[in-house]
Amino acid sequence: MFLRSGLVLILIAGRAGAAEPPDFAHDVAPILYRSCSGCHRPGESGPFPLLSYADAKKRAAQLAAVTRSRYMPPWLPEHGYGDFEGERRLTDAEIRVLSEWAAAGAPQGPESVLPEAPRFTSGWQLGTPDLVLESLSAFTAPAAGADVYWNFVLKPGITSARYVRAVEIRPGNRNVVHHANLLVDRAGASHLRETTSGQGFPGMDLEIMRSPFDPPGHFLFWKPGSVPHEEPPGFVWRLDPSDELVLNVHMHPSGKPEPVRPAIGLYFSDQPPTRFPLLVELENDEALDIPPGASDFLAKDDFRLPLDVDALGIYPHAHDLGKRLEAYATLPDGSRKWLIRIPDWDPAWQAVYYYREPVFLPKDTVISMRFHYDNSAGNPRNPNQPPKRVRAGNQTTDEMSALWLELLPRGAGDRRRELEEAVLRHNLERNPADFTANLNLGAVLLSRLHAAAAVSALQKAVAAAPGRADAHNMLGLALGFVGRTAESIAEFETAVRLQPGYAAARFNLANAEIKAGRLQEAIANLRQLVAANPADPLPRKRLEEILNRQ
Repeated sequence: MFLRSGLVLILIAGRAGAAEPPDFAHDVAPILYRSCSGCHRPGESGPFPLLSYADAKKRAAQLAAVTRSRYMPPWLPEHGYGDFEGERRLTDAEIRVLSEWAAAGAPQGPESVLPEAPRFTSGWQLGTPDLVLESLSAFTAPAAGADVYWNFVLKPGITSARYVRAVEIRPGNRNVVHHANLLVDRAGASHLRETTSGQGFPGMDLEIMRSPFDPPGHFLFWKPGSVPHEEPPGFVWRLDPSDELVLNVHMHPSGKPEPVRPAIGLYFSDQPPTRFPLLVELENDEALDIPPGASDFLAKDDFRLPLDVDALGIYPHAHDLGKRLEAYATLPDGSRKWLIRIPDWDPAWQAVYYYREPVFLPKDTVISMRFHYDNSAGNPRNPNQPPKRVRAGNQTTDEMSALWLELLPRGAGDRRRELEEAVLRHNLERNPADFTANLNLGAVLLSRLHAAAAVSALQKAVAAAPGRADAHNMLGLALGFVGRTAESIAEFETAVRLQPGYAAARFNLANAEIKAGRLQEAIANLRQLVAANPADPLPRKRLEEILNRQ
């Protein structure tokens, strides 16, 4: 037995050396089945299948060329600068095998050792969803022209809150859909942007007003070849009956008009969340003013952590001028921990990357974003030849610098507000007049019982957007907390004048009027609320209390 085993080892060593060229059965099939067939199969984004020897043989030279240049398989992060799930990067040895196999005429090898081709789940990858939502109508992507961004509004139609453990996105037409992001609209107002109900609306960098007490905490993203991400126990997120889901879809024209009608599958859990991550964005779009010919333009941002966190995932984003994208953490002891490094950015293959194991980052760690841009004629992806000045914007011919991290604060309970307050203050250091940052900071400070500081932030929000009823309402609440009742009444009055149907502001106004002894005005406002919202018990109960007191 010993001699036979030794003989086998000698023969394998001979195969691996220069004596015999690689063949499909022994050497090439394992590489393709692990790293290529997931996309290169019927119904997926690869333009041809790679499931058999015949498939691979006719593409042997092409396989050697695209792997040698590392164009395929598409894996942007540099090895050793972050340990990510599902890494498809080929080793130097695997690339050499494909080149030598093609040069030798693509031999098949013995069928007896040919591994079984991978089997893929047909239909929904995670099994039958608990709820399927499909867009009410299709959007027709044009045959030519610039990239298209379209937003499909999906209404869940549920009757009670559900907890979502996974989302599977079906893009509707893989020939033209490049990637898609799913956003949760807690206000349920995205359908108001549609000119025709059910048809969706255009737009790339979609902004949805979010409550600072319910910030986004999960990546909901699709790209070709991606596997649906199932949240670990405790990481589910809540979906309410009044919520709307908006699927932001990026499309490339294919040369002919093509319909796109996406759908999503939702998978529910019976258990509420017990872990509360937060999506934290570093960016510096204000710095993006890239002169023509600049081959190494830098955009950077640094954020200091206010508490211990675990980094769960990362998503860097730039457009065609992006070249080298880096993110790293400088720990309190001065050492550096790499979060990601992409030496040759290609927006066609952008993705969310999940760490194989959570990356611990202690309090006072500084997270750094360093994005380098190439606006020279030597950049093959430069959309302008000759190069032109490029600034920040939402079109693909503009530029962006954004680094999203999914961070989980350590400690018991929901500690997102501590982290979010630091994020908002960081944003305001760069742009003190930022309406959204001031509004959300005021709300967070108010919730943490820092009312005087909340007044200052909310006054800046009102100054930045005096027509926003929600800002006046929030400022009224903060002023009431510090005893400035007359001023709070003035803010609530402004809010209901700007938005007469704003029930929360009118109820707050009535309560402030009661506190000021203006009972008849309070009664009139409460009666108006009861008439408009007879099912809401709160205004009715307050009205009865005042009438009984009289």
